[in-house]
Amino acid sequence: MTEARWPVGRRERTARRTPGTPCWVSLMAHDLGATQEFYAELFGWAYEPGPEQLGPYVRALLDGCEVAGIGQLPPDRHLPIAWTPYLASDDVDATAETARHCGGTVGVGPLDAAEAGRLAIASDPAGAVFGIWQAASHLGMAVAGLPGTPAWNELVTRETVEVSKFYRTLFGYTEEAAVGSDEDYLTLFLDGQAVASVHGVGQALPRDRGAHWMTYFETADVDASVARATALGGHVVRPARAGAHGRIATVADPEGALFTLVRTERPH
Repeated sequence: MTEARWPVGRRERTARRTPGTPCWVSLMAHDLGATQEFYAELFGWAYEPGPEQLGPYVRALLDGCEVAGIGQLPPDRHLPIAWTPYLASDDVDATAETARHCGGTVGVGPLDAAEAGRLAIASDPAGAVFGIWQAASHLGMAVAGLPGTPAWNELVTRETVEVSKFYRTLFGYTEEAAVGSDEDYLTLFLDGQAVASVHGVGQALPRDRGAHWMTYFETADVDASVARATALGGHVVRPARAGAHGRIATVADPEGALFTLVRTERPH
């Protein structure tokens, strides 16, 4: 993970994102009610209904500001339960078509989500799932930098070279490799601002999960949040530890969706 990206409490209600910028995260779960309760207790989220076209779906709120979405999978859909980042696009149909031409797969859409916008769900050539969002009335996350908000998105994959070409073609990212490290790690930039990262982990890539996007959520106290997540039925995947830019821990919710808790160290 790289340096802090947003000022604390910055609102984004009127700011349309540059294409390629992570603008939303969404989770599809089997038990919508239980999943809402878990994250409400962990992050203090409240909820409001989302677009009906998406089936049972709610938007999570912090102090009335939208931060994430949670939907319910149909009973017959046995898909991996995972947080999925949505990357902004000015033309979701064109982006989806480019993804297909570059070796990706489009599994859902493009389709309209009422007046909120238009979306597609795709996977890159390594199999990592991500969303594409063309905003209309719903521009995405309305607050960032506070506990309970998405802080960062990192693609965990076997190696960065080929998959980074895919995303670079889709969104025009520039890249910066980790300096003074043997790690296969790239930070992705748009307009000079770091927006996401790609981490090649080689044989350490989990066989049961494969390539995937990891969402980081800000928290005021990583250790306390880990304990809270465990008490609520989640479990620890990687214990709390010092990261390059703050304390982090990776946990799973009761249905197995992975996410990383982070307390970002901000400059004083």
